[in-house]
This record gives sequence, C-alpha cells and structure tokens, in this order.
Amino acid sequence: MKTHIQSWQTEIGGRKVHYFCGGKGEPLIVIHGGGNSARAWLKNIEELAKRYTVYVPDLPGFGYTEPIGDNYFVPELVDFIDAFARSLGLGRFHLVGHSLGGAIALSYVLKFPFKVTKLVLVSSLSLGKEIALWVRLLSQPAVSRHIGRAVMFVLKMVKRLVDALLPSMGFMMPLSEASLYWGSCISTVKEQALNLAHRLSEVVVPTLVVWGGRDPILPVKHAYAAAELIPDCRLKVFKKSGHSVYRDELEEFSEEVRGFLG
Repeated sequence: MKTHIQSWQTEIGGRKVHYFCGGKGEPLIVIHGGGNSARAWLKNIEELAKRYTVYVPDLPGFGYTEPIGDNYFVPELVDFIDAFARSLGLGRFHLVGHSLGGAIALSYVLKFPFKVTKLVLVSSLSLGKEIALWVRLLSQPAVSRHIGRAVMFVLKMVKRLVDALLPSMGFMMPLSEASLYWGSCISTVKEQALNLAHRLSEVVVPTLVVWGGRDPILPVKHAYAAAELIPDCRLKVFKKSGHSVYRDELEEFSEEVRGFLG
C-alpha cells in the first residue's frame, strides 16, 4: 500500500517552514544535505513511513523554507531543528542526517542527547578533515560568489521560461542561494570547516553510520574511523555507491535503517 505523503507548513520565529510528513509509528526526523532539499527524500519517506512517522523539513533557505538570515552555521541549524521538533510537539525521536544534515544531526545529539532515541549518519560531514578538492576550491568566497551568481542567473532564466510555457509544471529550483552559501561555509582551502571527530566518543545514543564506498566527496575512511570512536555504533558501507547512498540503494538503505531503529 502506498503511503500518503503530505506537504505541511509550520512557523518558527515568525518564518514559514516547509516539511514533508508521512506514515505512522515512532517519530523520525530526517535532515537533508546542503546540495538539495527535503524533496530529495520523497522516495525514502515512502519506504521509512511503513514503520515510522517521518518528518523531513526544508532547512532555512532551501526548498520552500524562508532563510533565517545571512550569517548562520551548524549551531544555528541545530537550534532550528530543535525548534522544529518542539513546534510539532516531539519530545524524543529518531534522527537521520545526510552530508551537511549529518553534521547538524551529530551536533544536535552532542547538545541534546536526551532528545534522540537513535542516530543515523549518512555520508556525513564533520567526521574528519578531508573533503574533495573541488569542494575546497569552490568553497573559497571569491570563487563561490562569482560562479554562484552565474549559476543562479541561468537557473532563474530557466524557471521563468518554464513557468511561462508550462505553468502547471511547478518548476522548483534545483539549487538555492542557500546551497551556494553553504558551499562556502563547509570547507576551507585545506580541510572541512567543522571537524567533530574528537567528540565522537561523547555520543551516547546508539548510532548507525552509512556510507558509499565510492563517495567522491567524503572518503569512506571517515566512516570506519567513526565506527571505532562512537561507543555504540553499527557501520554499513555500500561499496559501489557514491555520496547519495540513500538514493543509490533505496530499498537496501531503508531496510538497513529500519533494522537498526527497530
């Protein structure tokens, strides 16, 4: 039976926040990565909602959620997720984070360990220093600013054209200014901007680390190292998958997560 996924809005700090929700069961919040929005998880919601009530918000500035300002990083997004959970009346919940979302999820558990039942980190940032060279290069403010403006200009022209010719299509921008902003926040020219590897021993909730063995952005060695440092940790590496392992291995990934969460 197909799960009915609904699109909702809530309000946090006077700003509209969009999220998808579906399923019945224990609450599960998913935090998307910095290169997409909640929409990227729609197929996964279908799978995970067979056992849980799944909530996937658009982070500030992504999808249909309004930005929260011009100068915010992981700590502010941790507070955003906490405010989101409270707006839904969620006391304790499972937490899944991919890439940038993984860094937010990990930081959330370190700050609010009593609010998370189990944690799933998927190709997560902040588990080590290394990150792809092209990310480090594009993260430089001058580069991201100039390239970002050109990319956003082209995308806006495409959107205007599609909206004019096919108004019923509802074309959604594949990138947002927030995506480009975060590109300049996650890395320096040498390494990741936020490395929490030294705090992994402080994670007190059961944790599943999932990675793609062919991840071109974050090396799989981060997953193996994290599994050794987190006290109660399970590791799953899909050897032929890349950075978006949750999409590459949809059914197997969902089965792994369900088996871990219980």
